[in-house]
Amino acid sequence: MRKLIATAFFAVMSMAASVQAQTTTVVELYTSQGCSSCPPADAFLHELAKQDDVIALALHVDYWDYIGWKDEFASPAYTERQKAYARVAGSRTVYTPQMVIGGVDHVVGTRPEQVAAKLTEHMMKEASVDLTATRDGDKATVMIGAVPGATEAMVVQLVTYNPSATVDIKRGENAGKTLTYANVVTSWTALDAWNGKSPLTLTADIPNGEPAVIIVQRQGPGAIMAAAKVE
Repeated sequence: MRKLIATAFFAVMSMAASVQAQTTTVVELYTSQGCSSCPPADAFLHELAKQDDVIALALHVDYWDYIGWKDEFASPAYTERQKAYARVAGSRTVYTPQMVIGGVDHVVGTRPEQVAAKLTEHMMKEASVDLTATRDGDKATVMIGAVPGATEAMVVQLVTYNPSATVDIKRGENAGKTLTYANVVTSWTALDAWNGKSPLTLTADIPNGEPAVIIVQRQGPGAIMAAAKVE
């Protein structure tokens, strides 16, 4: 299954090979160890994580835990973030596996062709926010340029993640499977609110020395205006 998904994804992405990427696109996968339809999407996220112009993040939700297997990566905060996206989209329900692309496009996580099409759309957009994120040990320094004519409030967020984690699942819908997850989100912290009218520079601690990214997103949650790895 993983090979089929990877083949389908790269076949579609090859059609966009002539498109010059202007932005780094964030893909959030809402998933759960207790969801039987999630492993193909989890495998797909491995392929997305290999793309230089994609920041792929797995957010494990907790509403599958009642079935009999508690997802050790799940957080009520990630469930609430997914619900907030649903409210903005006018939906009363949430589901797994769901991918949210660029903060605005919602796609079933096992549909690589649709994901690739949305990624291509984002690649064709010019970056609207100038973001630089650097790292010195466990400290991040973030510099963001002013946005001429900015009218919408934004939030600057620090996200940390575990690049790879393998779990033996003993109960629930995936009982007996050993699954490896990519870019498992371990923390998602709002650092500052920003109106875009003036440049912003800030520093932040990076928990546990993990890999980290900075995301600048319209409040809502809405469109992700910029994202960068902290390097």
